[in-house]
Amino acid sequence: MKLQWSLILALVFALITALFAVINVEPVQVNLLFNSVKIPLILLILGSTLLGGIIVGSFGIYRGYRLQKEVKLLSAKLAQIQDATGYEFPESGKAETEQPSAAKDI
Repeated sequence: MKLQWSLILALVFALITALFAVINVEPVQVNLLFNSVKIPLILLILGSTLLGGIIVGSFGIYRGYRLQKEVKLLSAKLAQIQDATGYEFPESGKAETEQPSAAKDI
């Protein structure tokens, strides 16, 4: 459900940005470090929005990669600890329904 809301908000933001860009079509002067360029404001708005999306997306991809790497590391550590101690996880369905033998005797 969270993904659907994110998609809806992204589409609304894209629509607002597109409307704002279409309203502002007159050329503007952009001062770069060593040069100045005159380009339509619509291209500047859409280009800035695209660049911002690329930056946010790349941070998201990096974060996902880093979390995936951490999960692999922690899974390896868990497997190593399980091998050293001989501990096994109880089955989730069986552990919830089965009572300890001490509780059955009471």
